[in-house]
Amino acid sequence: MVAKTSALIRERRDSETGLESASRNSEGRSASRASALDRLIHERIRLGIVSALAVNDSLSFRELKHLLKTTDGNLSVHARKLEEAQYVDCQKSFDGRLPKTMYRLTASGRKALMNYLAHMEALIRATRAR
Repeated sequence: MVAKTSALIRERRDSETGLESASRNSEGRSASRASALDRLIHERIRLGIVSALAVNDSLSFRELKHLLKTTDGNLSVHARKLEEAQYVDCQKSFDGRLPKTMYRLTASGRKALMNYLAHMEALIRATRAR
């Protein structure tokens, strides 16, 4: 029971930090590793938003829309989910009479992206090692 509890604690810690090792794949845990991905970031549009903001100080709604080639509604829904998770910060203002929405990546958003990337790299290494 203690060994099982320790293994669960270790898996949870590893999935939170994205540092799961490929050596633990011997018990068929590759499926559980893939499901442990940050589902909030894993979706294509949200990954695009977070990635674009990671390499820019901030981007406007219009810039993100053109960069990701998506619709207003689609971008709005995905950006709101990231904002609710506190991965991005949204600042709304007016430029004359036109509304302007600016997004920037928060510290927790940057950390979540780094964990996601580390997790994906571990999955890739485990796959290539087979």
